[in-house]
Amino acid sequence: MTIVYILAAILMFGVLIALHELGHFLAAKACGVQVNEFSIGMGPALFKRQRGETQYSLRILPVGGYCAMEGEDEDSENPRAITRQSYWKQFIIFVAGSLSNFLTGFLILLILYSGAEAFYVPTVAGVAPEFTAAEEETMQAGDQLWAINGERIYVSGDVALIMRVNAGKEKLAVTVLRDGEKVSLTGIPLQTCTGQDGKPYEGYGFFYGNEAVPATALGKVKIAWYNTVDFVRTVRISLQMLARGDAGLKDMSGPVGIVSTITQVGQASESARDALDNILFFTALIAVNLAVMNLLPLPALDGGRVLFLTVDAIAMALFKKRIPEKYENAINYGGLVVLLGFMLIVTLHDVSRLFG
Repeated sequence: MTIVYILAAILMFGVLIALHELGHFLAAKACGVQVNEFSIGMGPALFKRQRGETQYSLRILPVGGYCAMEGEDEDSENPRAITRQSYWKQFIIFVAGSLSNFLTGFLILLILYSGAEAFYVPTVAGVAPEFTAAEEETMQAGDQLWAINGERIYVSGDVALIMRVNAGKEKLAVTVLRDGEKVSLTGIPLQTCTGQDGKPYEGYGFFYGNEAVPATALGKVKIAWYNTVDFVRTVRISLQMLARGDAGLKDMSGPVGIVSTITQVGQASESARDALDNILFFTALIAVNLAVMNLLPLPALDGGRVLFLTVDAIAMALFKKRIPEKYENAINYGGLVVLLGFMLIVTLHDVSRLFG
């Protein structure tokens, strides 16, 4: 069965990249930019068809793809070249790929939740006798956990994640939802508390669990949206941990690591249907990750192109001069080399973990 999951991973990457490029393609067409070729896959072409100004290609390598726009990689006097368009048209085209991946993740989750009968909501299960807060209010069993230290609680798994992120902090601020109203509790101290088993522990004196609520049509849309936004927040927290040194190379995964994870997810599932659902959920996570990572303001990524576009617009407004394209190209090529080198290091690390 391992080969099945490897093929599923390859298909996942191929589809997500194709949808990313489709986002660029549709935005370019909508903005009047000439698209010379739209390709699914890389390498030698298996199929080509010219329709109007655009060549549509299917290529032999299922991972990759591109949307080749006029003026993207060379100077062009064509008024429909991308470089001849306004700031906002170029901005829309550059971010459209990530938007496509984001919406893909949302739609996958919406499909997965369409048959749900109930959802779990994170709630307060009780408080320790030592629980205190700056306000006279206290938590009550059944309160819905809304936010912890300013981080919104979207889904039930968020509570454990946010508590780990805030582990060891002297005080917490928690917002709960009670009878439809938000109640804020601040200054909750880290102290020795009595656990639910009667034993002392270091914590904040409240216990949490999950309460099942019926899944309405609107509730299914909301939970799919919350999960999608939660994926974005997870990427942001991960990047913050990398910046602080709380996470490193050992915590990162490249394509090999993702294939390994999909295999583990599939093999741990009790049935083929469960395996499909779990892999689709993981695909939604990867789709949103791709959306966010592509918008980082780094060379060779869509976010880097948006950054150069913005800097160029500011230079034009202030100095009536554009940044020479050769500088942007040099930085992008340099960034691409660094990015590929980094991916190689992560991939080699994945391989060493897999066979080590």
